[in-house]
Amino acid sequence: MAVGGSSAPAGGSCWTWRPVAQDPLLARGFHSCTELRGRFYLVGGLPTGEARQPSSDTVVFDPAEELVVRLGARGSPPRSHHDAAPVGGRWLCVVGGWDGSRRLSTVAALDTERGVWESWTAAPGNSPPAGLSSHTCTRLSDQELQVAGREGGIRTQRRHGSIYTLKLDPGTHTYCYKEDGHTASRSGHCAALVPAPGPKPGHQLLLFGGCSAAEPEVVGHWSPGKIKEEPPVAPHLTEQLAKLVSSAQGSLQGPQGLRHHSCSVVGPFVVLFGGESLTRARDTICNDLYIYDTRKPASPWFHFPCADRGLKRKGHCTCLWNDQLYLVGGFGEDGRTASAQVCILDLFI
Repeated sequence: MAVGGSSAPAGGSCWTWRPVAQDPLLARGFHSCTELRGRFYLVGGLPTGEARQPSSDTVVFDPAEELVVRLGARGSPPRSHHDAAPVGGRWLCVVGGWDGSRRLSTVAALDTERGVWESWTAAPGNSPPAGLSSHTCTRLSDQELQVAGREGGIRTQRRHGSIYTLKLDPGTHTYCYKEDGHTASRSGHCAALVPAPGPKPGHQLLLFGGCSAAEPEVVGHWSPGKIKEEPPVAPHLTEQLAKLVSSAQGSLQGPQGLRHHSCSVVGPFVVLFGGESLTRARDTICNDLYIYDTRKPASPWFHFPCADRGLKRKGHCTCLWNDQLYLVGGFGEDGRTASAQVCILDLFI
């Protein structure tokens, strides 16, 4: 169901999330939301904050038509706290996550042309994590992901994070992990592949949050020409964000101890929203907007608070499409009630 209306928020805020669609099928948290061929694929998640058994349904949101449908694909796996990435313009690969009884490192793939879920198999030489949840998967190329997170089973969790390269082969329906190193112990963080500072335009992978550290951690660096991934082009939103960080309306402050927030790269900016504070005893669900400006390595953070408690979210997703940033799902202020809305970020500058 479409939701109309756009107006400046109360309290003098320079931004808000404007609802554009609402449907009970969207109500979930700790799901994945991935854009593929102009449609958003929502996989799994938890229906309520108290739930322990993840959903096994797949829902498709068409942002152009503002329509929501449940996909009747066979073999949809129950998952939450996983991540997903598009491959070959056809497959949606779901990596790791919680299936209701254990943490996984396996790969399940939705063939969007055939409408069927496939369980891909490990290739020879595969060296998988012990189990992954609340991790991140970042595309380096069409068939290569960088996986970052703290691995382990139900009873054991490593005290450090791990970095893996995950190669995906849709031709053979196989995958292969290779461990590339360790990071600080993080869970519920987000990752962003951004231009590296300096005279040569390489790339670096940054991890934000998921632990008490305030600053992002650089966990990968690639020289110019190594990364073939092309980010979505969003010229209007990029221009708006540039005006926002130059408007002196925000404070020069980064998030302190945040997890289960969202993160999207828009041009040279990393946009973080919401999440759960690790430093507060009460009122832990957040509704703050943070912008990390990769053009300003000396003072990159900008914080834009929000007075609307109805926008508090954790376990949600943001997706960039058609020059607009979408907010999908997540749990609200009570940490239990899932949002059934899709919203667009509106900036008032």
